[in-house]
Amino acid sequence: MKIAIIGTGAMGSIYAGLMATDSDSQKNEVWAVDTWAEHIEAIKAKGLRVEGASGDRTVRLNATTDAAEVGPCDLVIVATKASGVAAAAKAALSMTKPDTVILTIQNGLGAADRIAEAISTEQVMIGVVGGFGASMKGPGHAHHNGMELVRIGEMNGGDTERLAKVVKVWEDAGFTSKGYADIDQLIWEKLICNCTFSGPCAITGLTVGQVLDDPDAWELASSCAAEADAVARKKGVNLGFDDVNAYVHAFGSKIRGAKPSMLQDHEARRPSEIDAINGAIPREAAKLGMTAPVNETLSRIIRAKESGF
Repeated sequence: MKIAIIGTGAMGSIYAGLMATDSDSQKNEVWAVDTWAEHIEAIKAKGLRVEGASGDRTVRLNATTDAAEVGPCDLVIVATKASGVAAAAKAALSMTKPDTVILTIQNGLGAADRIAEAISTEQVMIGVVGGFGASMKGPGHAHHNGMELVRIGEMNGGDTERLAKVVKVWEDAGFTSKGYADIDQLIWEKLICNCTFSGPCAITGLTVGQVLDDPDAWELASSCAAEADAVARKKGVNLGFDDVNAYVHAFGSKIRGAKPSMLQDHEARRPSEIDAINGAIPREAAKLGMTAPVNETLSRIIRAKESGF
């Protein structure tokens, strides 16, 4: 299968590295597409190194900063940050044929809608990943603390033969993957986890495990989770758990050493995805006549902090 990953930061590099690893069950032509020229040049020169929970490997794959160089693909994975989705959707057009699947994997809300502005929703799938705790060690070198689950669903919903094939691509690459017919569940279960740790870790500078262990930080994090959970249930989302506190605590316990991408952004003095994660909860709450004061206040503090970057 010919696969392109648009956005090969920490998570995108893990996808690319494992999908490009030849095995008895897979042999893919993989392209890494990114605007980070130093990273792309490192991959071309030395290969892409991925280490962590999946082992330690350096693989050879195609890499470019020019999406037009790739050509038509069977699967295009959009793994940029939320702010890069619109540009990635345009880039994906040059790689798309009538049966190409565009799989968008971002934190927060709204990414699939931005993809669908450029590409038919019939070609779009939504992915949610959990429990990786990924980071970049340098150009051409990614690390991850875990690899829990890759969940995938059709943007228009339902169980399809195509969905099963895409899930198998991930399984053959060594990921634990599952297809979902209910996209809202897919999105909101991950969003609740992101709200729990992304904003609180960014504002405190603590790792996931440190947030779990600190009473004040955990009170903040679990309050963010409770608000997000309440909004999801009011929207009628069929969440796969009853106790949100237990759910997010169990999630965080698997990646205790991880720094969420929002904290990594702040350490690099980059703007974060706050508006797509914690900042999305007050917006969704307002549509339902609800409020989310903890997520609202946290988001305001983070936006104020980022104004100095």
